[in-house]
Amino acid sequence: MGIALFLSRRFYFCLSDRDFGSCRKIPEFQKLGVEILSMSIDSVFVHKMWNDNELSKMVKGGVPFPMLSDAGGKVGSVFGIYDDNAGVETRGRFIIDPDGVVQGYEVLTPPVGRNIAESMRQVQAFQLVRNSKEQKPLHPAGDRVRPP
Repeated sequence: MGIALFLSRRFYFCLSDRDFGSCRKIPEFQKLGVEILSMSIDSVFVHKMWNDNELSKMVKGGVPFPMLSDAGGKVGSVFGIYDDNAGVETRGRFIIDPDGVVQGYEVLTPPVGRNIAESMRQVQAFQLVRNSKEQKPLHPAGDRVRPP
């Protein structure tokens, strides 16, 4: 399973705090076998500056997942989140299963942040359904339902 995070731009006013939340949870995602990567239209040089000047101060060793450059928004266009008029990608999160199929996604405008705990719950639910064909309830402690 994997998660692709699209970011509108690096150095956005509180983007570092949002991504820092992702960084702190990386070990939990790794235990589930989840690979995470982030992507924005910014160049690899901007990513390096952002990691060196901001993230590395909050996360020992810097960002623990690949940061990819999608200059021109080709990948963002495939995912339907590239804004041609503004020349940026809308912030989004895509959960992709081992077969390369998008199982869940969330696209948000800049003022609203992603919920890392919800991403974790969704990954666990998709893995449970994939492995056992059970449906996961809204709350992790709830009863599970087996489809007929």
